[in-house]
Amino acid sequence: MNEFERLTRMSDSVKAAYPKGTRILLIKMGDDPRPIPSNTRGTVDLVDDMATVHCTFDNGRKLGLAYGVDSYRKLTEQEIEDENKTICIEETTDELLDETESSIQTMGM
Repeated sequence: MNEFERLTRMSDSVKAAYPKGTRILLIKMGDDPRPIPSNTRGTVDLVDDMATVHCTFDNGRKLGLAYGVDSYRKLTEQEIEDENKTICIEETTDELLDETESSIQTMGM
């Protein structure tokens, strides 16, 4: 197998493991002048032909994670469920605050 075939197989494997929309956890970045903090979560946008996993992180940054240099993993189903529960709680809290604010304004306070 030549180098091109090896790299193609590697990128195909990473593409299969991290399809668009996959939630990940950044464990540690390699040598980056402006690293994203460890334990930051993100969503995979795409994996390119060099097996770089391009993500949008929850802190708003977008960055490609280099295969073999940066450490990351998929979130487990339980972690994703916990995220979804937290989002639902936050949305419900926001709705309640909006309703309370509206009631206060209606009462003329």
